[in-house]
Amino acid sequence: MARGLDLTGLTVLALLSVKPSHPYEMHRFILDTHKDYVTGLPRSLYHAVDRLAADELIVPVETSREGRRPERTVYELTGEGRAELATRLRRLLEEPGPDTRGFLAAISLIGCLPVPQAVRALRARTATLQGMIVGFDAHLRGLGDGGLPRVLTLELECERALRSAELDWVGGVLDRLESGEITWSGSLGRDLLDRLDGETGDLG
Repeated sequence: MARGLDLTGLTVLALLSVKPSHPYEMHRFILDTHKDYVTGLPRSLYHAVDRLAADELIVPVETSREGRRPERTVYELTGEGRAELATRLRRLLEEPGPDTRGFLAAISLIGCLPVPQAVRALRARTATLQGMIVGFDAHLRGLGDGGLPRVLTLELECERALRSAELDWVGGVLDRLESGEITWSGSLGRDLLDRLDGETGDLG
């Protein structure tokens, strides 16, 4: 049920994998943890919540009101929503796309995957990046052999350089994951997001 990148929806699923929350609390968390890939707040957040609820990936569990404040509906993740979160994250980690925001979001929320799944996804990305770089090199050689002026190949050279830098960085992350320098425990990395939640204080 994924809808393109839908980074706001992805983030909602990730936050609800930690604990049931209401949209205002999630909004504050997103701001306080500088998840700048989520844009159009707060409207985009409420729209995402509505979409996820319509798809039965999240469900309302409680509605409360404090004083004159508007009612706040608390949502929790369904089993289908938990599976959808893992699927979306794996896809964004595995598949290099033209929009880097998806990868940045997936890296931001990578603790929502068990470490072995994260490692497998990043290995798949590494293999794809290696293939892309080989393709760029072949394309550039062909253009050069055809006598095309170098100024017209700068775009390809730039993209090749960016993918090469990404490959180096992902390889470094894999090295640290496999050595245990970076690690987390628990299903969907709940311990990591719990600690982050505690650091931001009471957002209610």
